[in-house]
Amino acid sequence: MASRVAIVCLLGTALAVAACDKPSPGNGQAGEQTAAASSDEVPATAAPKVDKIDRSHKGEAAPEVSFTPAAGGAATTLAAFKGKPVLVNLWATWCAPCVKEMPTLDAAAATLGDTLPVLAISQDMEPAKAKAFLAQRKFTHLRAFLDPKLGLSTGYGANLPTTILYGADGKEIWRMTGDMDWTGAEAKKLLAEAA
Repeated sequence: MASRVAIVCLLGTALAVAACDKPSPGNGQAGEQTAAASSDEVPATAAPKVDKIDRSHKGEAAPEVSFTPAAGGAATTLAAFKGKPVLVNLWATWCAPCVKEMPTLDAAAATLGDTLPVLAISQDMEPAKAKAFLAQRKFTHLRAFLDPKLGLSTGYGANLPTTILYGADGKEIWRMTGDMDWTGAEAKKLLAEAA
């Protein structure tokens, strides 16, 4: 019996890792953007291309899903951040592209400060793993949150990592699936759209 449980756990982990950073069919993204992304794959070492940016949800409000601060405290929603632009990053410890981009996301958060808060919302089903990862890596500028019920990634129909920029009005400006160097010129240009 124990070996069956171990096999099921391993298969579940393998499926979760396989889903990381792959476009999902029928997720509501514009057809031409999905086609462009799948026919023009970007190698892991190359800078991301602009066609990874999805603007088909521009003007939409954030899903009304609650999540909790990693440091503890009361649950909140993205609506609580309305009044200033915010960058939301959905990630998980098991997602290699997520782990790869986190240091640059933390560095960008240091530069952006309170003008554009960066919310790193873990989609790990085991919050302890996300907390340990954050503590080990010492990301001090990200605002870390936990969403163990996967409410946001389900609400967005998103693969990981997914990053969404919201304006001060609480409406989506763009979203991006896949990792990015958040300290690079392309990212700075995209983040400037929050102003």
